[in-house]
Amino acid sequence: MTDFLEVKDLTMRFGGLVAVDSLSFKVAHGSIHGLIGPNGAGKTTTFNMISGFYTPTSGQVLLRGEDISGLQMHEVARRGVVRTFQHSTLFAELTVLENALVGTHMPFRPNIFAAIIGWDKEDRSGAEARAKEALEFFGLDHVMHERAGDLSHGHQRALGMAVAYASHPDVVLLDEPFTGMNPEETRQMMDLMERLKADGITILIVEHDMQAIMGLCDNITCMSFGKFLAEGGPHEIRNHPAVIEAYLGGARHVA
Repeated sequence: MTDFLEVKDLTMRFGGLVAVDSLSFKVAHGSIHGLIGPNGAGKTTTFNMISGFYTPTSGQVLLRGEDISGLQMHEVARRGVVRTFQHSTLFAELTVLENALVGTHMPFRPNIFAAIIGWDKEDRSGAEARAKEALEFFGLDHVMHERAGDLSHGHQRALGMAVAYASHPDVVLLDEPFTGMNPEETRQMMDLMERLKADGITILIVEHDMQAIMGLCDNITCMSFGKFLAEGGPHEIRNHPAVIEAYLGGARHVA
């Protein structure tokens, strides 16, 4: 695997608070990479900088060697990096298919609705084909005409991933995708992530469910108080003294 996404000396300050402090790590192409750490470690802030939601105070985000830090979210998405949020950001009143259609235009224009209104027949036909392909990929084609707000929690999370997938991403950033899921929904979501990986998509995931992280990830970076703490494979991280101390204050193991 080759380095595909690199975070280099990334720093984010909010006034006098340093949320992320000179953080560096690399994500290999075609891998599932975990970003973990106790609450307040700076994980979501890091995601916000990678995705273009925040402009870093200093440092760089490199994609295939290109500096993408400071670009707007739609410009980052155009380069192939899309994210899902900790809480599903779906349009509840729209159908499942309409939500997926929004995903097909994520990389192109900041105003999603202007983009949809401006489609011609050819645009619409191509977008619908891609949206349906994304829904089928995630097993949601049978509910494509239902309101997104009427879906189960697990299906809403899957739809959030389908919306991201519809934009033809190279990298998907997943922010706490297992929150609120029962064990069966968690297993299904893990299967979907493995399918994304098999499709050649690189995944960077922030998650508190250590069992899922340890079962999914090829490599894991651990943060603490905004700084890099440790990195390695699941077995190495599970038994890393600094990680154990950060999470459990010296208890025997992480997961």
